[in-house]
Amino acid sequence: MMRTPFTGVGTALVTPFTTNGALDEAAVRRLGRRQIDAGVHFLAPCGTTGENPTLTEVERLRIVEILVDEANGKVPILAGAGGYDTKEVIHLAGEMMKRGVSGFLSVTPYYNKPTQEGLYQHYKAIADSTPLPIVVYNVPGRTGVNVEVATLVRLAEIPNIVGVKEASGNVTQMCEICRAMPAEFIVLSGDDALTLPLMAVGGRGIISVASNEIPAEMVQMVELAARNDFAAARKIHARIVPLMLVNFVEANPIPVKAAMAAMGLLEETYRLPMVPPQAASREKILKVLKELALLKAAFV
Repeated sequence: MMRTPFTGVGTALVTPFTTNGALDEAAVRRLGRRQIDAGVHFLAPCGTTGENPTLTEVERLRIVEILVDEANGKVPILAGAGGYDTKEVIHLAGEMMKRGVSGFLSVTPYYNKPTQEGLYQHYKAIADSTPLPIVVYNVPGRTGVNVEVATLVRLAEIPNIVGVKEASGNVTQMCEICRAMPAEFIVLSGDDALTLPLMAVGGRGIISVASNEIPAEMVQMVELAARNDFAAARKIHARIVPLMLVNFVEANPIPVKAAMAAMGLLEETYRLPMVPPQAASREKILKVLKELALLKAAFV
């Protein structure tokens, strides 16, 4: 149904590690297959949820190789290629393109806090370096810089900057973006719980954390909203919103990885500075999973 690339549900994939901390290649393939089989519209590996800051370049490239192979053209791979060094981002994007990715999700530079003109020039340089489509990732709560609507309007004029993952949490800004952007520009939610509100004003889907756990349910909700059946979409939303919220009871991706481990989907292994959730947080996570009948037998 979602024929335009990078619309619908894209899963911000977690990165599974083995108990000794190495990349779990078999689990990457298995989780990718699970997503595709559940009907997600695209995959978004190597982002915040994928613990991108602690992945080496070799690991990032291996992850996309595995997922490109597993997808085999069934869904696009929107790989995470962003950061505070424009030259480094361009290099990584070039290497990912060689591995067959379909496009890039590029987070704004963090820590060095560029001006709006700096943001524009950063993305323009990346776009000039590749023929592949780019989705801007705006998450000021993590990066310390917000892509203002006027800057996004300028970026939308660059042919291969095709969309934005808007994770500012500012609903007013989301409304302004949907109003200001060209019709073909793809506005995606970066927050699961705000997917329906954004789609009601013109958003085209979600790059989702919760779809790591419940891909089919997220797809169903978003496809209903895309058909303007918001009454049915709200029923699903009401049932799964506790999971959307508990996924952020601590810093992402700590809760979602703990949940997926409890579901039997991966080993619960993190890389520092990420650590397992506190006992009180884990109790909340397990409670929601139990309510949704998602726990594997050992935890019930």
